[in-house]
Amino acid sequence: MTMITQEVVNDQYIIQVASEVHLNLADTICKEMENSAKARGTGIAKRSPLYLMQKMLEGKAIVAQTLGGEWVGFCYIETWEHGKFVANSGLIVHPDHRKSGVATHIKHKAFELSRSRYPDAKIIGLTTSLPVMKINSDLGYQPVTLSQLPADDAFWKGCQTCVNYDILTRTQRKHCLCTGMLYDPEEKKDEKKAPWNFIKESKLYERWQRLKERVLLRFQDRPAPATKKVERELEAA
Repeated sequence: MTMITQEVVNDQYIIQVASEVHLNLADTICKEMENSAKARGTGIAKRSPLYLMQKMLEGKAIVAQTLGGEWVGFCYIETWEHGKFVANSGLIVHPDHRKSGVATHIKHKAFELSRSRYPDAKIIGLTTSLPVMKINSDLGYQPVTLSQLPADDAFWKGCQTCVNYDILTRTQRKHCLCTGMLYDPEEKKDEKKAPWNFIKESKLYERWQRLKERVLLRFQDRPAPATKKVERELEAA
């Protein structure tokens, strides 16, 4: 297994694989995850400090700090279906350090860790964030339908604390406000296949995201499933 070294970014931040020395940051990270989700009005899989500590002890998390030791950002990895899929989850950056480029470096380090530990796995993500989609695109992810993500109920259980979980269940996991993204190492061996150009298609995805919100949120909290009507409206777009 390749050793993942720490990285110093812009002479300001240290980004590295988390370990036992970072356990004291777990509670702060969890609180910031919750605050960030509330501020955006979207959901995030809620994790306990103990869960994040476990990831740190397993060497399955990335942490960013200032050179003085102040917490800056975090991300962790999870595996599904016996290592067939790996998810880079819970990306969070402290509000004081956003728009600094540190999120990109954290994602790159988490991607590097995932490829090192699970070289044959498909790396997946769910996001409503266009900046995260841009980062994922640069790493080689492609947007996919939700049916191409793990079928394991445990994977989707992580969405239960999201404010939009009702949409996911009412559409039988076919649609949500999140966009599914996937990096397939086998596809990357095909040099003839052109990579997805997020910059070229970003305006299209912005419109698609607004359409999804308008259509899907209209059916939230209704007493009966509205799957067919949702599908017809989205297919007609």
